[in-house]
Amino acid sequence: MDFKLEHTDGSSKARAGKITTDHGEILTPIFMPVGTVGSVKGINHQDLENDINAQIILGNTYHLYLRPGLEVLEAAGGLHKFSSWNRPILTDSGGYQVFSLTENRKLTREGASFRSHIDGSKHMFSPEYVIDIQRIIGADIIMAFDECPPGNSDFEYARKSLDLTQHWLNRCINQFDSTEPKYGYGQTIFPIVQGCVYPDLRRRAAEYIAALNREGNAIGGLSVGEPAEVMYEMVDVVNEILPKDKPRYLMGVGTPENILEGIALGVDMFDCVMPTRNGRNGMLFTSEGIINIRNQKWKDDFSSIDPNGLSFVDIRYSKAYLRHLFISAEMLGPQIASIHNLGFYLWLVKEARKHILQDDFSAWKNQMVKKLSARL
Repeated sequence: MDFKLEHTDGSSKARAGKITTDHGEILTPIFMPVGTVGSVKGINHQDLENDINAQIILGNTYHLYLRPGLEVLEAAGGLHKFSSWNRPILTDSGGYQVFSLTENRKLTREGASFRSHIDGSKHMFSPEYVIDIQRIIGADIIMAFDECPPGNSDFEYARKSLDLTQHWLNRCINQFDSTEPKYGYGQTIFPIVQGCVYPDLRRRAAEYIAALNREGNAIGGLSVGEPAEVMYEMVDVVNEILPKDKPRYLMGVGTPENILEGIALGVDMFDCVMPTRNGRNGMLFTSEGIINIRNQKWKDDFSSIDPNGLSFVDIRYSKAYLRHLFISAEMLGPQIASIHNLGFYLWLVKEARKHILQDDFSAWKNQMVKKLSARL
């Protein structure tokens, strides 16, 4: 993987760059749709490639390991061939999913033992095995195995958690460097900065990871319950230390406002389930604010979904028609809403990139942030 930093905004830390992988280029800043089990929920590849123009999607190690399983993925030649997706893929290590199984997992220096949420079967993820799994999945960018502590963790828990994450990281790096990709194209590993909401721990983690000099770095353990202002503070602390010539990935974030503020702090890559999850529930993100499409006020509104006419679906469905689909429990409704929301997120980061290159990102961002959280 290669990263070229093309421009930094003159009035902020916002950056425009280009990531090059063996499966294609990614222009940053970028939002990555979440395809947990090898599918962005409810959306086919034609829509992802054309209407949404997703440059990269995510898969999840934990879920893909359980279903369809490693034998199927390896026999298919990896997730790209299995899912017929020919653009870049990033895989989360599964750490967040394992650790969310609070009652069904145990953490030690050796790794994480857990029971499947599907059938209760027992499994063990060591750092080495997680790297091997991601080699088999075949993602272009793979993540180190880490613990994601809750946002309200006390300092002592967060410190011990960071110690464990760094111990696992060393083993992940050793396993990655001693193995080869399986399918004839390159793979890259990103370490993950943890440290909860404690600046000293975040600095320690960022300095440790910066010294490893990998091709890219991630910031994890945020947007897990802490106030947004604290999240921004931690990102700022970390980005002062992480190398400027490597891409920075803020994991699991977030709302359109979160993304713009993260870009202003020097983040290059984002992912979140919010566009599709909220879309399935009738919440639409637009250039003027948020719409609850189930509301009665849209019953006879025949205008396009976005107040400014932005359209990310083949046909310009009206608000009234989309509301009718939701009220009628027609499955096309959540699908249209999900496509619209993902299209909007990708439009937003594309616009951010344009304004970074024009050196007027801050003024544009401040104007947009005021609109994005408004309820229409």
